[in-house]
Amino acid sequence: MILKEKFEKICLNSTNDSNLIEKLWFEIEKKYSAKSRHYHNLQHLENMFREIENVKDKIENVNIISYSIFYHDVIYDVTSKSNEEKSAEVSKEKLELLDLNSEEILKVYEQILATKSHKKSDDEDTNFLLDADLSILGKGYEDYLEYIKQIRKEYSIYPDFLYKPGRKKVLEHFLELESIFKTGYFKDKYEVQARKNIEMELIVLGIKN
Repeated sequence: MILKEKFEKICLNSTNDSNLIEKLWFEIEKKYSAKSRHYHNLQHLENMFREIENVKDKIENVNIISYSIFYHDVIYDVTSKSNEEKSAEVSKEKLELLDLNSEEILKVYEQILATKSHKKSDDEDTNFLLDADLSILGKGYEDYLEYIKQIRKEYSIYPDFLYKPGRKKVLEHFLELESIFKTGYFKDKYEVQARKNIEMELIVLGIKN
């Protein structure tokens, strides 16, 4: 599996303990393969890595951003409002086992926390992470429709009268941003289509102002 190989490769930069690496990968794979995960799954991670691959020459620390991708949604409970904080804590706990230095662990921690608000960061690597995370918003119409369905399935415990207003709030937050994407590369690639997709989804939800 490409993701597993990628995880092993970055871990080997700080440890030779293959059993530990295997254990950490198994934990990640199990979390992202949960039956409740229809969008925030291994495929989401694969897509993020494909996006990052296109800009790796612009990224200061590929290892750090890779760890952030692997752990940013490791905790994902649709009933919780602290998934990012919990995921960041898990990353800290696990990366300490790999003997990363405190500065590297803190950077991953902060990058994961940044995925909560998706505000532009002073750290450009963080901005690339945020943009890769949201890249689905700017994909083609068919891919976006599939994304909508997957998100709805993840929130299937909520009836429409609760889901739709909540989803509307999230979408309108993106539209209110000066720019959904923080980096020039992603802005040029996805911004226009992302806004069209979001407007379309608001119409589909049937609660467009």
